[in-house]
Amino acid sequence: MRTHRIAAIGGDGIGNEVIPAGLEVLRALEARCGDFRLDVQEFPWGSDFYRRTGRMMPEDGLETLKGFDAIYFGAVGDPHLPDDLTLWGLRLNICQGFDQYANIRPTRVLPGLESPLRGLEAGAIDWVIVRENSEGEYAGHGGRAHRGHDIEIATETSIFTRVGVERIMRTAFRIAQSRPRRKLTVVTKSNAQRHGMVFWDECAAKVAKEFPDVAWEKELVDAMAARMVRRPASIDTVVATNLHADILSDLAGALAGSLGVAPTANLDPERRHPSMFEPIHGSAFDITGKGVANPIATFWTACMMLEHLGEAPAAARLMRGIEAATASGVLTPDLGGTARTADVTRAVCDAIRASNT
Repeated sequence: MRTHRIAAIGGDGIGNEVIPAGLEVLRALEARCGDFRLDVQEFPWGSDFYRRTGRMMPEDGLETLKGFDAIYFGAVGDPHLPDDLTLWGLRLNICQGFDQYANIRPTRVLPGLESPLRGLEAGAIDWVIVRENSEGEYAGHGGRAHRGHDIEIATETSIFTRVGVERIMRTAFRIAQSRPRRKLTVVTKSNAQRHGMVFWDECAAKVAKEFPDVAWEKELVDAMAARMVRRPASIDTVVATNLHADILSDLAGALAGSLGVAPTANLDPERRHPSMFEPIHGSAFDITGKGVANPIATFWTACMMLEHLGEAPAAARLMRGIEAATASGVLTPDLGGTARTADVTRAVCDAIRASNT
């Protein structure tokens, strides 16, 4: 029997509600499939850990995580702590420490869900957004001087390297190549950002020559935001910088019905280190502890994790279970329903147990 070691980190807020729900679903899937097992170890890292120890994760945390096949992550962020402290102390520490440079965010409208876009036809939204995840605007390069004075200055420098841009372009082209439409949109802002974004355009044109079977185009980020709303069916695979794709993928989640259904994979495509899988919705302290957090994004994230681990049939079975639950109307309040986290979890587990394929 195949065994996969999983590090589970609930983190903050509803992360500590949806990750246990995800593990419950994965246990049901493991029992139903019978040909693999998940060896899960949970880590209590996050803001509460910081309050006890002065760190979001132990100093040797990355060394500890190296022994795992994947990381199943909930959320980070606490209203009582600075956002940059929590984000850089845990999530970005892992992403950058393991060079998880490809952030993959699929989007589609699941059965039983409605997009806020009027008259949307079935299948009009079926996107994969590929986000550069290691440099760009989130490289952490910059600083502040003359604090508290009128001449105070703050700088935030976007870092774009040839190796960084070309490798995310190749990842995006490969994903586009694997999809039926074989179409890629490269999103930049090269009309106004004349150095880094022009560099992105040049790297895209260079890498495109390696993929003659993929049709590609360029789009400015502001135009892309409008296009996602006005002409969603014209989009297939998208690649963009750390900042631009972060914003566009949140818009994509909202257009699919809710950020509560949007999954993410933070990948090291070369598999030198474990990759990390998380929902994109954040810690959502406004609903923490109420039992109404939507676990669908966490379940879909588990599908992506299983695919990465080579368990494609199990991932497909789980996805069918998710679609059966949403189609039957078991929806949390963010989707207009009245179901609780436990209700959705139970519905997905029941669908998994009842499945014949």
